[in-house]
Amino acid sequence: MPENASPNFTARFQGTTFDDMVEALTKGFGSFDAWRNGRDKPLDWKVGFWGDERLSLVSNQDSGGWGARTAGGTPETLAIIVPRTGALDVAFGRTVAEATPGRLLLTNNLEPERVSVRAGLHRSDTLSLSWAIIAQTVAAVLETPLTGALDLAPVVDRSTAAGQLIVGLAQTMIIGMRNDGPLLHSPIALSNLTQAFADLVVRLVPHRLSHLLDKKIHLIAPRHVRRAIEFMHANIAQPLTMQNVADAAGVSIRALEIGFRAFKATTPSAYLRTIRLQAVREDLRDPSNRQPLRDICLKWGFFHFGRFAAIYRAAYGENPSDTRRRSGL
Repeated sequence: MPENASPNFTARFQGTTFDDMVEALTKGFGSFDAWRNGRDKPLDWKVGFWGDERLSLVSNQDSGGWGARTAGGTPETLAIIVPRTGALDVAFGRTVAEATPGRLLLTNNLEPERVSVRAGLHRSDTLSLSWAIIAQTVAAVLETPLTGALDLAPVVDRSTAAGQLIVGLAQTMIIGMRNDGPLLHSPIALSNLTQAFADLVVRLVPHRLSHLLDKKIHLIAPRHVRRAIEFMHANIAQPLTMQNVADAAGVSIRALEIGFRAFKATTPSAYLRTIRLQAVREDLRDPSNRQPLRDICLKWGFFHFGRFAAIYRAAYGENPSDTRRRSGL
């Protein structure tokens, strides 16, 4: 993940003292204890943050040489740490995970004993994903409740296809959220990517319960697939997760996926994307709908417009603009 993948961010707060920086970061991360040698020395810093309690992004830049640990009572999250410049170390007892540009670290924010930012120019992006989403995904995918620590492998291996997929999705979310980006204006797309990331973490990152991924489950009856399809059509404009769909069908996510593959030759998420693509087409063909194409895409959860255009062209043999032109607009 190259450093130049991180353009300048709009600072929500900036200043020259360490205590002011800690106060600003607290607004994005929640409460934490922090320390620095020469706490009163000048420190140029800036902080930007975006999102909500489900998924948030903090971008920060400073001159390093400080440390922190999460304070008690802080909401539990999965911290997705993406260093851009400089380095930091995340300590778990005797184990220390090194975060440098090009690496991505995953950790439950309550587990590290300390996070140490090395001296020198430091810049990083950190996504905070509600741990409740991770716990729900574990229960849905592995069909067992999450009790205790998940013990995720902290360093994502970018040399593997799985690692590249996780890093790429994290980068997509960061770019889409930073500086009040388009993801923040498309609740459907943001919900989809948030759930997709949680799903990738549970399925692809080694952890204490990974062995349960090999557990066999039974095929579900077609009526459950039909129930899921009816639910998707009825709630197509809502920011659905696959857990919502599975709950409506009365089965687990894994069982729902197997049912769709067996009886529809697709996945539930792909089916939902297809009917939303059809909804976009209907909006484009409606002469009374004068919404800009960008707004229509965001409405139906498509925030990457170049990728949307390619998917649309592959599905319908024409560009979205061609469809709108033929509608008379």
